[in-house]
Amino acid sequence: MTRETDKIIKDQFSVGTKDDALHTTSSGGMEGAADLPAIEVEGQGAVPYMEPTKKRSSKAFWVLQTVGWTGYVPLRLFGSFTLGASLEESFVNSVTAAVIGFCLTLLMRRVFHGLKGKELPVVITVASLLSIVLGLTFSALEIIISGRQLEDLIQMFGNATFETTVLFAWSTLYFGFHYYNDLQRQRQKALKATALAQQAQLTMLRYQLNPHFLFNTLNAISTLVLESDGKNANRMITKLSAFLRYTLVNQPTQKVSLEQELKALGLYLEIEKVRFETRLNIVYEISEEAKEALIPSLILQPHIENAVKYAIAPSETGGTLKIIGRIDGRHLVMSVEDDGPGMDDPDKPISKSSSGVGIVNTRDRLYQIYGSKHAFLIQNIEPVGLRVWMKIPFEKETDDSDTLKKEG
Repeated sequence: MTRETDKIIKDQFSVGTKDDALHTTSSGGMEGAADLPAIEVEGQGAVPYMEPTKKRSSKAFWVLQTVGWTGYVPLRLFGSFTLGASLEESFVNSVTAAVIGFCLTLLMRRVFHGLKGKELPVVITVASLLSIVLGLTFSALEIIISGRQLEDLIQMFGNATFETTVLFAWSTLYFGFHYYNDLQRQRQKALKATALAQQAQLTMLRYQLNPHFLFNTLNAISTLVLESDGKNANRMITKLSAFLRYTLVNQPTQKVSLEQELKALGLYLEIEKVRFETRLNIVYEISEEAKEALIPSLILQPHIENAVKYAIAPSETGGTLKIIGRIDGRHLVMSVEDDGPGMDDPDKPISKSSSGVGIVNTRDRLYQIYGSKHAFLIQNIEPVGLRVWMKIPFEKETDDSDTLKKEG
């Protein structure tokens, strides 16, 4: 039976390797959130996940520090030149001031490291006092290094107001940069937490289908055994084994093409064919373009199962199950239709005779993956029948990469 099962799987569909599996998409399908190159957040699209590190922040600081104080040179040069100083003297004083400022702000950086986690009033007070003290030091060092006479010292200290302002502005930019980094770090953690929560929710919803499906199928196999139909029971078990292997190979949150999904669902329908024989008629109306569309794995299966259970099984003459898939602009429209008795109230599909697991599951999965960018309806068909209809964004896998291409 194992060889027969393997043959069925190879004939029905090819199973990709782990490296071929589709990962995060713009619609939220995820595999291993911790390894994701992007995180899908409703309303924001795919957000690249880059764990902030001290190394990255340190590199950014040195780049900004160097660029900032290099830019300070022409600013200071223009100020000195307009005050009547010679070009040579202005240039020397400007470079000297930039070097002093560069070194003093490194000292300020060391002090500011100790302010992490402090309240904002404390940070502002320390930054202001330090800027004043080092602003005075800034001007004094300029006098000493330039070799000016002592009588010029008082005049040069008058420039301390400007230097203090520069250092306070540097402090503001420094804390602004680090607060921004902290916000980004918190945002990335929140995004990762959201992604992991969505993955866990989708995994739970997907695995919820297995007991539901197994209960119905094993019940059918039990009926065949009681009727001493061992041959058909064995065929049914073989098909069941192949179908369950498909569900195990595909990740719970993975998306597959509609064509591949229909091949997998064909295994399930073959199981039901063993049970109902000619009473079960299956009609496919799938456009060629729709076959390439990506859909959540096993999103149609519970509705096909419900159609068989509530429309085909109760009827002595059986019935017809129709599976439809077409492209409507930027969306994929799918529906599962039967010619059974329909529902008394499609708006309230859960009844005493039905757990409603498949319908509730589908609604939750579609919401988790697509948010408000989907539609899901259940409606009666005139004169008889029931239609389960869903509309999702049209996505397909590109031919030359593992990325997803959104049409439109």
